[in-house]
Amino acid sequence: MTRTSLSRAETIACLNDRARHGLDRTSRTMFTRGCLATFCGDDTPSALIAQAELLKAMRNHRFENDAHGERDFGAFEFRDQRVFFKVDYYDLELTYGSEDPADASQTCRVITIMLPEDY
Repeated sequence: MTRTSLSRAETIACLNDRARHGLDRTSRTMFTRGCLATFCGDDTPSALIAQAELLKAMRNHRFENDAHGERDFGAFEFRDQRVFFKVDYYDLELTYGSEDPADASQTCRVITIMLPEDY
């Protein structure tokens, strides 16, 4: 059996998928204040349910138009509103941008879930 290596974009896409699906312990997922205010309101059980539903919608997103093949940005409908998510790459201390997003040993992925006006 011949094993082919992944391209840089494919490697980044796989690492982004792991982060989106919660399989990467070094990644973080954040919600903008606007997104939280719109869908979650105060700190109640229903707010936590809304956050879980947003995460599920992001994880189920199908990439139909991924110009760079890295699966680092997406848009979906949630409760009749457009929502974006974006993956950014930082060093492990979250101080600077990652020098190599294809290298999981030196990159922390931060996923931001936001409203279009937050972008």
